[in-house]
Amino acid sequence: MTSETTRARDRLIVGLDLPSPAEAEKMVATLGDAVTFYKVGMQLSFSGGLGFARELVEGGKHVFLDMKLLDIPNTVAHAVEAIADMGVTFTTIHAYPQAMRAAVEGRGDSGLRLLGVTVLTSLDDADLTEAGYGDDVSTLVKRRANQAGEIGMDGLICSPKETLAIREEVGNGLTLVTPGIRPAGADAGDQKRAATPESAIRDGADYLVVARPVIKADDPRAAAERIVAEIDSATK
Repeated sequence: MTSETTRARDRLIVGLDLPSPAEAEKMVATLGDAVTFYKVGMQLSFSGGLGFARELVEGGKHVFLDMKLLDIPNTVAHAVEAIADMGVTFTTIHAYPQAMRAAVEGRGDSGLRLLGVTVLTSLDDADLTEAGYGDDVSTLVKRRANQAGEIGMDGLICSPKETLAIREEVGNGLTLVTPGIRPAGADAGDQKRAATPESAIRDGADYLVVARPVIKADDPRAAAERIVAEIDSATK
């Protein structure tokens, strides 16, 4: 969980969901000191963005490397070990117990913080049924949240629609990082379980991940500053 001294600005993670490091670099320059924390996901990583993630760290920014790892334990452990050497703050593991245990082992005594992905925010109950799961979203999220805490993960990725229930389930021991954030009036896109920044913070989210509402805005810096203001308002 965030400390009481964590600034509202540091609780916004802007997703650099862009096709190249050059475009990501331009966006970071546009946002300037309005943003301190960035997410580098699969799209950017696979187009040369891993080196850019290192540059962000070297430039004093915090980085969430969103890789959603899931593989055999040996592969997950070694991947996490390599990510830890990059100096990033967060990385993600799909919250299967076997994968989470391997990630904790691979992290060792580094400062890397591991986040379990409970259920993707693009999925709803019907999607889980189609995929062969017997649980609904709420039940599966709670089970994985408890398993993550028991295994030694640092936090969870969870929809804002489950944040309050998870906080009540696991208390303050886990950091909750919440994607699917859409400011009032914004297009939800492919997010089926979205919420506003203010409501997500009030429900117990520690960090908010926002991509399109910032990077696709006519004025990205102003969009980021409005979200930071919402976060700040929700904490008072």
